[in-house]
Amino acid sequence: MEAPTRTGVAAATGDGGLSALLSTEFLISASGNKVNPKDIEGKTIGLYFAANWFQRCVSFTPLLVSVYHKLMEQELPFEIVFVSSDENQSSFEQFYSSMPWPAVPFGDVNSKRSLSHKFQIEGIPALIILEPGGGLIQTEGVEILHRHGLQAFPFTSERIAELEAEEKRKYASQTLEKLLAISGKDHMIKHNDQVTFSSLVGTTVGLYFAAQWCPPCLKFSSRLISVYNHLQERREEFEVVFVSMDRDEAGFSRYFSGMPWFALPYDEESSKALARYFDIQEIPMLVIIGPDGKTVTKEGRNLINLHMEMAYPFTEARIRLLQEKMDEEAKQYPSSFKHEGHRHVLNLVSEKSGGGPFICCACDEQGLGWAYQCLACGYEIHLKCGREVKTQETDRQADADGSSCSLGAGRQ
Repeated sequence: MEAPTRTGVAAATGDGGLSALLSTEFLISASGNKVNPKDIEGKTIGLYFAANWFQRCVSFTPLLVSVYHKLMEQELPFEIVFVSSDENQSSFEQFYSSMPWPAVPFGDVNSKRSLSHKFQIEGIPALIILEPGGGLIQTEGVEILHRHGLQAFPFTSERIAELEAEEKRKYASQTLEKLLAISGKDHMIKHNDQVTFSSLVGTTVGLYFAAQWCPPCLKFSSRLISVYNHLQERREEFEVVFVSMDRDEAGFSRYFSGMPWFALPYDEESSKALARYFDIQEIPMLVIIGPDGKTVTKEGRNLINLHMEMAYPFTEARIRLLQEKMDEEAKQYPSSFKHEGHRHVLNLVSEKSGGGPFICCACDEQGLGWAYQCLACGYEIHLKCGREVKTQETDRQADADGSSCSLGAGRQ
């Protein structure tokens, strides 16, 4: 089961504080005690909509807990209220045990439904920020915390504008050495050697955010190694620096042992600082830094999946040239066909005709632009992954299955 993306934007604001938004007279604490909502009024409040069955909620909660504790240490007027989308009481209790803030009781269905409707919650995790009087401040609290962390408090539009202006100034003065120094280190490693950051100045560099525990990272690493080796053979000015998202140094060491490039020394907090700078929310991610030290693109992974080493040096001009080539090649493909991995006819689409970013259902890698797509069920593949059904028997079965399938269906 997956959570949909939240596309709605809440327009309503509360009047009368948190109490006016609830159907019951109390919240509960992590210890199980009743909490009077009026006791936390007068504070900025974050309504945290989440559930233990969705991995993004599980991943985001530790970040939210960390920010919460730091705000409490500074005695800032902030509180969070958990609004559960868990499937049963047991799941709620298990997930809530990791949280230090109050929650809407699991059985208070009316309050949960009312809050979800009022703030148009269409996907989780969601963090709705309310001012002390109950008025709406932000609907995109999750994205804001990922990007700015603790510094975002009190989450007002003015504060976010200040942080964005500060980011623009940082990006404008960005150099490779300044960028890598964000990690708090003064050198890289290449297995047993220490290397200064200055040795890569003037080189196109890929900052590779990945972890050994992440299966998509393991899969993409082999592809990146192939591209890296080809570019090294061509003596291109390209290097990679591994920024570990591993949970411990042992995992980092195992993963890095199979890589032919540089890495920042393992330090979880340092890696997180660099990840926040680039607003990295998912891995693997390959951020391309140009010879001038400025960011070229954060879509290095996608570009390599599409073009392999031909994507180098990843500039807009290079990608535009490759896109024009893809447009010409797409003219040679049939407008529709039956793929061996799916029971319905797939149609040829581009970004301009209904396509867009996708995960290929044949190779499980990212895609962008031209694709074969089953609009009814979301099945989508790269053009290069297309393998047409060969037997009449399979054709007859596909016809018998009908022309549509249930929304959310994956590989058949």
